[in-house]
Amino acid sequence: MRITAHNLVKAISCLSRNREYNYVNSKTPGRIRIIDVTEPDGPIVIRRWNPNKGESFHTAKNETISSEMLWRLANAISENEPINVDRLFAGSYNTRSVLESLVAHTPEFYFCYPGRIVDKGGQTSIEHGHKHLIWTPDNPHENGVLSEKEVQNMAISEIPSKQVVYDDILVPESLTTNGPLDIEVVRRHTQIQIALYIIGLQLGYRTWIAQNDMGIQYKGQPLVNQPNIISSLTDDENVVSRFRAESEAKLIDCIWFQNGRFMPAVMEVEHTTGVTSGLTRMKGLYDMLPDFRTRYVIVAPDDDRDMVVEKINRPQFHCLDARYFAYSAVEELYYICTHRNLHGVTQEFLDCYMEKVLYT
Repeated sequence: MRITAHNLVKAISCLSRNREYNYVNSKTPGRIRIIDVTEPDGPIVIRRWNPNKGESFHTAKNETISSEMLWRLANAISENEPINVDRLFAGSYNTRSVLESLVAHTPEFYFCYPGRIVDKGGQTSIEHGHKHLIWTPDNPHENGVLSEKEVQNMAISEIPSKQVVYDDILVPESLTTNGPLDIEVVRRHTQIQIALYIIGLQLGYRTWIAQNDMGIQYKGQPLVNQPNIISSLTDDENVVSRFRAESEAKLIDCIWFQNGRFMPAVMEVEHTTGVTSGLTRMKGLYDMLPDFRTRYVIVAPDDDRDMVVEKINRPQFHCLDARYFAYSAVEELYYICTHRNLHGVTQEFLDCYMEKVLYT
């Protein structure tokens, strides 16, 4: 299960505005009160004050928990996995402890103290851990109450967070000056395409990148000149060539080919709301290859999951049995591919990352 900023905001909106809330850390003397909640994804306006310093609700100023903060927290949450909010925000956002505390007062969230695996000179030990939030949707507590979850047998290995680096990508001006898309939207779309190409390269696939994206420069060379990039779909070794489906495939963002006989995935990257157009392009290819087994996949931001699922489930696209490949899953797999020498990977391995979302 995944959670969104909409879920966090909805839960906080159910907390009373006529009472004071404590911080998760019992040693923090401050108080918090909710002033306003804007649905669906914020901002949230609060006041906070420290009675020990002579402050009060009436002297406190309104402060804001931004939509960006809410999405950043939501995107980092996984069911039954502790999350260190301070580490997530890396010291930024001075209302991070307020957000943590309000979320912890909602029924599906507890605070907990998992053990901490410490490595000192090659010797490991488990020490008392830091404060974490944990999302347990199947075990809610009373609304408006701080509740600690005992996690005595759980320990966190404090490996530094993994960063995904996109190196030396140059987007041609033609992709931004001749269309309505913002440069940052195009750049993000391109980063994901490059990640898919690198994943395919590591897994031993040849990759087709949409015809109008071949001019993208990666590490000083056009994509079309990169190893295992297919320069033309008229190649007789390609499935789409044998079925004369080149015209339907040429504008699809990314297609993986294996051994000239199989397409592990046909993927449309949708960084904007154009999911329907992506599904339509894939449906055109499906109509040319109705009995050919492959994965039809929408690759989209984690925030867009609900919208993607809704459109995949429209009757005209049922035949695709389309998957959802979240950006976070792409980047997790990309990180593994760029830091580990994967081999012997089965098709079932991909299914761990590409979520089946068609209602049955």
